[in-house]
Amino acid sequence: MGEKAKSLALVGAGALLGSVSTIFLLKLLSRKMAIQRAVELNCKDLPVTNTKCHEVGEGRKYGMAGVDLLSDEIVSEQLTRNIQFFGIESQKKVTGSYVVVIGLGGVGSHAASMLLRSGVGRLLLVDFDQVSLSSLNRHAVATRSDVGIPKAQCLKEHFMSIFPECHIEAKVLLYDASSEDEVLSGQPDFVLDCIDNIDTKVALLAACVRRGLKVLSATGAGARADPTRIRVADLRESTNDPLSRAVRHRLRRDYGIEGGIPVVFSLEKPKAKLLPFKGPSGEEENPSDYQIVPGFRVRIIPVLGTIPAIFGQVMASYVVSQLAELQVRTEPVVNLDLDHYQILHQRLVEHEESIYGTAMQVQVDVDEVMYIAKELWHGRSAKEASAKDVGRGMWRSVNELMLVRWNKEKPASVSNLVLLKFKEANEHESRTLDDIKEKEPEFFDRVTAILKRAELEFAELQ
Repeated sequence: MGEKAKSLALVGAGALLGSVSTIFLLKLLSRKMAIQRAVELNCKDLPVTNTKCHEVGEGRKYGMAGVDLLSDEIVSEQLTRNIQFFGIESQKKVTGSYVVVIGLGGVGSHAASMLLRSGVGRLLLVDFDQVSLSSLNRHAVATRSDVGIPKAQCLKEHFMSIFPECHIEAKVLLYDASSEDEVLSGQPDFVLDCIDNIDTKVALLAACVRRGLKVLSATGAGARADPTRIRVADLRESTNDPLSRAVRHRLRRDYGIEGGIPVVFSLEKPKAKLLPFKGPSGEEENPSDYQIVPGFRVRIIPVLGTIPAIFGQVMASYVVSQLAELQVRTEPVVNLDLDHYQILHQRLVEHEESIYGTAMQVQVDVDEVMYIAKELWHGRSAKEASAKDVGRGMWRSVNELMLVRWNKEKPASVSNLVLLKFKEANEHESRTLDDIKEKEPEFFDRVTAILKRAELEFAELQ
């Protein structure tokens, strides 16, 4: 009887599941037919060069702009995993957001694709270029049948079959001062800079800063192979990347912008150099003779397609988390080795013996010093709110840093140690916390918040 009951239960469950699936598929089919009909009506009388509508720019638009997308049963099911991850209210912020992606090559196409799949409700896709055969080793969705059509148009067509409820605009244009208002108006919640031309990139970033828009910039993804070295940090902290170095210089020189712009970059030194350009004859020629737009590269940088794709995925993950207001702390860019942390630990012990006559109150080992120096203070003095030294400069700066107690009445623990320069440490030892709170309230509040975080994080581990 027991086996028979189990069999009946399985049959019943299967029938129920089949019924639910059938109902869901019928709804999905009905939705698909309705969307297809809308597209056909919108595309009427427009020139078509493929099987889909090639409307671009300010023409007719699709999607469900201004509508709570998650109230739709199909959309909410498609975004189930996101809803489970973020929670319904945070996912609503994502689906209610507007994101602009400029540059739709290997990096931008993957970033835009995952923004769409994550439920961003409105996308503006901008690129002047066309899909080429050489694009196919790194582009997110392009196929051979897409070769020769604009990248913006290509993405829009594919995206409409993935998430047709998204409000998608595609603009085939080169971003510059004349198109700034057309591209950046409408108060986008985020702008993704996936451009590889310095002039255009610098102009876009400066415009976003001037307009107060959140922007995330991609630096050089070509000629690299190690995905474990990709980071997100302030532009001031990006190293080993000629593109970000040039962008930093130009922003500082032309616009007085020192930093404050998050970038995706690789700590890896480029594995290859620009290749000599060979024309149709096979002889080396001047690449600029073949440029469609001055200043843009002409297929002479080696690219492992996986790295631009990962750059784009990192950008999308960062932006979606920001839109959902999920607090994610990116790994600090601190290029130190074990010897540096051992030196900091030894200095702490010697300082404690000098000031207090014993090192018995030192409650941290080298591993915890690594956490304090890297995760809490990012390898720089607690007095520095942002990075000044990167790469080798950071290595040199460690030679004048040491750990000291924040509150002299408490032991030298993870939640009571600050990283300071020698002179700053001497000054700190002569002051009280009340004095610091009164004369440097911002510094006091920032340090207190960081040490409180350390206390909470280590409490969770115990």
